[in-house]
Amino acid sequence: MAGILSIRGVERRFDQTLALQATDLEVAENDFITILGPSGCGKSTLLRIVAGLDTQTAGEVLLDGQRILGPGADRGMVFQSYTLFPWLSVLDNVCFGPAERGLPREHQLAIAHGFITKVGLKGFEQHYPKQLSGGMQQRTAIARALANDPRMLLMDEPFGALDHQTRELMQELLLGIWEEQKKTVLFVTHDIDEAVFMGGRVVVMSARPGRIKLDRTVPLAHPRHYSVKTSREFAELKAELTEQVRVEVRAAQEAQALAA
Repeated sequence: MAGILSIRGVERRFDQTLALQATDLEVAENDFITILGPSGCGKSTLLRIVAGLDTQTAGEVLLDGQRILGPGADRGMVFQSYTLFPWLSVLDNVCFGPAERGLPREHQLAIAHGFITKVGLKGFEQHYPKQLSGGMQQRTAIARALANDPRMLLMDEPFGALDHQTRELMQELLLGIWEEQKKTVLFVTHDIDEAVFMGGRVVVMSARPGRIKLDRTVPLAHPRHYSVKTSREFAELKAELTEQVRVEVRAAQEAQALAA
């Protein structure tokens, strides 16, 4: 499968602190890669560098062979906080990207209505963010990102602020959209169940300074239903990843104790 994103020798320093050590990752077209690791390991930093919201201190990131030098419409970002425009309705939030691209209003509306329907918000087009639950706001944020037709989606713990039931529903919703749209996705999470259920590949990062220590293919077929969580394959991969993450969490705790 053709490559879309190349992360080559990327490092990030903050003053004298090395947060991310030389990191390499190749992302293929239509990959859904979930990224695990202890707090402070550089998961979000890596994602922000790919988004063009932060700049590496060494290495390079290439999207379709071109160096990433800043933010662009070819990368759609979804954060844990909903980051909607509070003064715009659901419809106009989703129309924002197509409007910025200069599409005619009629075309904007057709795109927006299509994605609003996909994320289950039909009938809420004229609501404002403050009138929506957290799950509905995040559905709007996902629809807004998709409406801009990015080459890839970058998702930084997008369901981390949601309650358990809503989180599971959002996982199924996003996975269903991915199975239909086949966008390339980088998805940061702390939740191992979520990483295995959502991902086609799971990447585990080490304690700071972060590096990729493990890259596993998820041996679960699509379309993927929640019942897959009871399978032997799911349990075995979850057990392996849990141990890998626990090792890194302990390493991070020991480093903090030594620094205290």
